[in-house]
Amino acid sequence: MSEFHYSVDPDGVAIITWDVPGKTMNVMSLEGLRELEACVDRALADDAVRGAIITSGKKDFAGGMDLNILAGMKESAGDDPARGLFEGVMQMHGLLRKIERAGMNPKTNKGGKPIAAALPGTAAGIGLELPLACHRIFAADNPRARIGLPEILIGIFPGAGGTTRLVRKLGAMAAAPFLLEGKMQEPKKMKAAGVIDAVVPAEELMSAAKEWVLAAKDADILKPWDAKGYKMPGGAPYHPAGFMTFVGASAMVNGKTQGVYPAAKALLSAVYEGALVPFDTALKIEARWFTNILMNPSSTAMIRSLFLNKEALEKGAVRPAAVPDQSVTRVGVLGAGMMGAGIALVSALAGIEVVLIDQSQAAADKGKSYTADYMDKGISRKKATPEKKEQVLGLITATTDYAALKGCDLIVEAVFEDPGIKADVTARAEAVVGEDCIFATNTSTLPIGELAKASTRPAQFIGIHFFSPVDKMMLVEIIRGAETGDRAVARALDFARQIRKTPIVVNDARFFYANRCIIPYINEGIRMVKEGVTPALIENAARLVGMPLGPLQLVDETSIDLGVKIARATKAAMGDAYPDGAVDEVLFRMADDGRLGRKAGAGFYAYDEKGKRQGLWPGLAAQYPLAGAQPDVSEVQHRLLFVQVLEAVRALEEGVLSDIREGDVGAILGWGFAPWSGGPFSWLDIIGAPRAVALCDALAETHGARFAAPALLREMAAQGDTFYARFAPGAKAA
Repeated sequence: MSEFHYSVDPDGVAIITWDVPGKTMNVMSLEGLRELEACVDRALADDAVRGAIITSGKKDFAGGMDLNILAGMKESAGDDPARGLFEGVMQMHGLLRKIERAGMNPKTNKGGKPIAAALPGTAAGIGLELPLACHRIFAADNPRARIGLPEILIGIFPGAGGTTRLVRKLGAMAAAPFLLEGKMQEPKKMKAAGVIDAVVPAEELMSAAKEWVLAAKDADILKPWDAKGYKMPGGAPYHPAGFMTFVGASAMVNGKTQGVYPAAKALLSAVYEGALVPFDTALKIEARWFTNILMNPSSTAMIRSLFLNKEALEKGAVRPAAVPDQSVTRVGVLGAGMMGAGIALVSALAGIEVVLIDQSQAAADKGKSYTADYMDKGISRKKATPEKKEQVLGLITATTDYAALKGCDLIVEAVFEDPGIKADVTARAEAVVGEDCIFATNTSTLPIGELAKASTRPAQFIGIHFFSPVDKMMLVEIIRGAETGDRAVARALDFARQIRKTPIVVNDARFFYANRCIIPYINEGIRMVKEGVTPALIENAARLVGMPLGPLQLVDETSIDLGVKIARATKAAMGDAYPDGAVDEVLFRMADDGRLGRKAGAGFYAYDEKGKRQGLWPGLAAQYPLAGAQPDVSEVQHRLLFVQVLEAVRALEEGVLSDIREGDVGAILGWGFAPWSGGPFSWLDIIGAPRAVALCDALAETHGARFAAPALLREMAAQGDTFYARFAPGAKAA
């Protein structure tokens, strides 16, 4: 089953077509690399071939490297995985360098054969690194296509020459957004940035590439960095302009990553060191840093969670296998507030008919206007058209009439977090919809089993917890109640796939999974304020360990009065077992003083009249005087991490989580748990269960039983187990 196909046209142009069988998008494999090299060798050795074009047999060019092969390279190297990785990466460099030099004389830089890349659509990762080694890059004028190097987003960096070539082509400053931010942009923008060379109508892609190949001269195929006297755009590190660039880049990287993402620092090192030496030496430096990152457990964990596990969940890894397709064609959304309006928006964008219901027509219309405003922003940014706006709005019916729900496959209830109101709308909707309709409640805290009592069809009742704002947050938490059937789970998962969300399925329990872990994080930060820990220390310690927001900023963003409401409901349910009285003292006092968070312009932070944060509220120190002795940063970080991680372990232990992949992916996408770690279970595997238990014991002795290590974690420490060795799908001990 060939992945690359070779042919020569009557004019002597070799066409090398990348077309991986059985896949909608090309991904590079070891076999693909071998086939590509064979095709290149064949073209260079054939005197009748005047040049070559590398293109794709699919609508897109390529989605990147098959990351499983990197793991395979590491495993196949036996006791010396770093050497195996380095040698494998250098083989890729050798192939791309062979394309770049194209048979030209090493002394005269003449006699080579021109090789063009013709990109019909999206080209990501090695899908751009390969074209960068070609002599000219043509892209079809396809505004839906995206071109770029997104590797940094999953914990690695472009390691097949993309880092070295892009910096030498654009200069470090201009290349930085594509390398350090993983920006993917449409072809015209990439041409304007100088990343690709030409954008042509799709029907002219191959003819334009062929015309260039047949007309190319020696000078056209010599890369600037191979020419005598080459100077890096913007200056090398010891050039005055280059010096300022690299000083600024170092500050920017550390400012954005807080030092916890190793790939960004390694990339910057590869760029800096590579800029001081000849091109081929720079490739070796890039390969060494790339190997360093692949050997880093953070990189392994990020690739596993943010790529492999995320993709598996999106493709239905936990979907009930025996249930046929449950795709949704018509959805009813009850409640047109911010959450309901967001659900209506993402559904309509997916081509699903929406019935959006609220108590008044004005409220329903306001909910629909959220979609109109969203589309207007897209039009202003040239990401949508007036025709698309009209099409999307045409799918949404805003009404007060429950009879309009007739024919819906799925109802998503998004009214207030009040069991009485939810019970009322459940009954009203079920009186109208057909027998096959699935009813989903969007709730973040209320137990599904209790809400299902209002339904006459508990097997068709399920929880779907969206995160706000719906259009931006990727995670959907699907909650299976005790009586929820497989068909309801399958429909919820199929709906999540349709609206392009990443789903996790959890079993019913107080706070489910996400809130179960994030509420203790917020509470621990507030608890430390009460203890007299410097608020800035709390917030900065959280960010320095990779949390996107400190706990005090997070509670300001979600609103302090919501925290009060959750605390009261939890205390009513738990009675004397309620553990957070010290937290409530602070939270309730803030609420009583009207400091409700960002929405009120006052919370743990101070805000200006436009709602912009102005720093931590100085009044905190007066209400909660600072302790004379402050804890170490590491102690604050361990407290903030372990209150989350231990809840994740307890959720697995109690059967709330049934798949650790969902625990890791859900933690990163749902509340931003230290993405560099790969998620709570990956982090525990990185530090090891024995060390985790020792840290828990020390924290429990000083700060209380909430840090007590669960029995499962102690058992794993005693046995020398890891979570992924024991619980990952296919693991022997699972």
